Amino acid sequence: MTAFVAFFLPALIALGFWQLDRGEEKRQMQAQMDASRSALAVSVQTLQNADDRAWMPLQIQGVFDPEHIWLLDNRTRNGQAGLEVLQRFKDIDSDLELVVNRGWLAWPDRRETPRVVTPEGIQRLDAEALPKAEAGFTLGDTNVQSTWPKLITSVDLKAMNAASSQSLLPWMARLRTGSDAALTLDWPALPMTSSKHVAYAVQWFALALALLALFVWAGFRPESPENETNA
Repeated sequence: MTAFVAFFLPALIALGFWQLDRGEEKRQMQAQMDASRSALAVSVQTLQNADDRAWMPLQIQGVFDPEHIWLLDNRTRNGQAGLEVLQRFKDIDSDLELVVNRGWLAWPDRRETPRVVTPEGIQRLDAEALPKAEAGFTLGDTNVQSTWPKLITSVDLKAMNAASSQSLLPWMARLRTGSDAALTLDWPALPMTSSKHVAYAVQWFALALALLALFVWAGFRPESPENETNA
């Protein structure tokens, strides 16, 4: 019993403090998102030299490349299977090119590649810069496909840059409000809020307290008469 408690009690306490740390990270992330989104929209050229561009609003105008489209798979909305459409965009003011997430598109029949319509002419977009994508599990390098659009399971801007044979900015943007280029824009919130991490921390601490209470109770529990007779 002592060895059991000596192992699990510190582990439960450590898990509780880890959840508190994660909650503080999410709180700071949400605060950064709120502060950045409330700032005035800037141009691509201005944001290119920014130290921290995550969630900064953008006002850009230019044209979409009708050929270079990536379909980010495994994106669901309200239980419906779909994907997000990422497309190369040329900003005419700076002559720079970047990938823009146009939003979510339903994909009910996976036997057929979804049809993506590219808006023609100069587009004026209300967008926001995205933070660096985290590396995730992928099913091989889908950017080696010879045909477009390319189906991908995670965002790898270096591979996307190589596949498009163009110099793309090392960050991407996504649309904030509707336009001719916008698809479904109900972007999901953070996968877990700060309050949820705190709730999980309370659970871990409660388990640690329960384990400690059980250990104390077992230590002070009087021996049964049967044990005394055997002794």
